[in-house]
Amino acid sequence: MIFGGGENIKLMDFNTVTTIAHQELKINIRAKWTLVFAGGFGIIALAISYFGLVTAGFVGFQGFTRTSASLLNLVLYLIPVVSLMMGTLSFTGEKSANELLFSQPVTRSEILLGKILGLFLSITTATFIGFGLAGFVIAVQVGTEGLTRFLAFVGLGLLLALVFLSLSAMVAILSGKKAKAFGFSLFLWFFFVLLYDLLVIGLTFVFKERTANIFIFLSLFGNPVDMVRVSSLILLNGTTIFGAAGAALVKFLGGQMASSLLLISALGVWVATPLLISDRVLRKQDI
Repeated sequence: MIFGGGENIKLMDFNTVTTIAHQELKINIRAKWTLVFAGGFGIIALAISYFGLVTAGFVGFQGFTRTSASLLNLVLYLIPVVSLMMGTLSFTGEKSANELLFSQPVTRSEILLGKILGLFLSITTATFIGFGLAGFVIAVQVGTEGLTRFLAFVGLGLLLALVFLSLSAMVAILSGKKAKAFGFSLFLWFFFVLLYDLLVIGLTFVFKERTANIFIFLSLFGNPVDMVRVSSLILLNGTTIFGAAGAALVKFLGGQMASSLLLISALGVWVATPLLISDRVLRKQDI
């Protein structure tokens, strides 16, 4: 694989990348972050599945499809902040440890991708353990109907985690200092999870109806959280609650499959772009 630019372009050594990723994974497991998140995901998933319909007077385990729908908002709130905090902490760790790593005969691109891969494996491990245990209990209690959609929903959550890990690396590398990086990371979480949709809704009142509809459609691609939300609702057949942007997307493309593929491709761009920026800046930094 080629990563980098200009005279520094070289073939990526995947053995080096996987070695760094393995070390990053071990650090997170030893720090018990992975186990804490795994336990948290599992307990919350089980609680939501069991008590999800308590307001309707029903207590008991729900099927996989209904559980996924109930977990959606939790995933959209929790996974971005977990990914941002873990990524920022890793890229702004102890100065001596970073200096030792960067002094090794490896490229900075390999370090960047290795750390991202290790962090992603940590979150993937936690997610699979937590949601896997919850899924096992649900399957035993109510059967396996909707399991495929549940697994696809978990996959979308992991893709969202990868987006915010990429963003966290960019923020940490551009910021330099730990306090500043954490501040920007929290702002990114607040902006994408809470503020973005309010800004979009507010701006639609400025435009005429046709322009506003186009703006809402395009705004969907400016927020990875919204893209995962709409993709998940399409996956779970939530056709009545897509929202204006999601409904416009499905109508414009003429089908749910095309909409899902476009959204997943756009999320891939959200992963790649911050990584490319991070790589370019990191190669020029004086560590």
